[in-house]
Amino acid sequence: MSLLPDKNADFFANVWQVARLIPYGRVTSYGAIAAYLGAKSGARMVGWAMNLSHLQNPPVPAHRVVNRNGQLSGKMHFATPTQMEENLTAEGVQIHNNTVQNFEALFWDPATELAL
Repeated sequence: MSLLPDKNADFFANVWQVARLIPYGRVTSYGAIAAYLGAKSGARMVGWAMNLSHLQNPPVPAHRVVNRNGQLSGKMHFATPTQMEENLTAEGVQIHNNTVQNFEALFWDPATELAL
């Protein structure tokens, strides 16, 4: 039995697959993943997928997905309130006031990076 509604399962699986491609020490946004998947207004749906990503195998590096301003808006969905920041910091990403520092330089855009 799937935890996801059938209509969302394929989209969620695609979100997780894209998130698995985010390089170590880089970040992307919910909106960038949504746009890459052809759902430009689907940032919130990407967030829902990230909320369920801890159940996935292989693992999904959900800590690398932040909001369009580089803020750790999904941090409350991790095991502890600081886990998202701790995971990013361990990868060399600097965080200040729940925001990725040097966000533009660390931003990984799947539309550019995964272009054929």
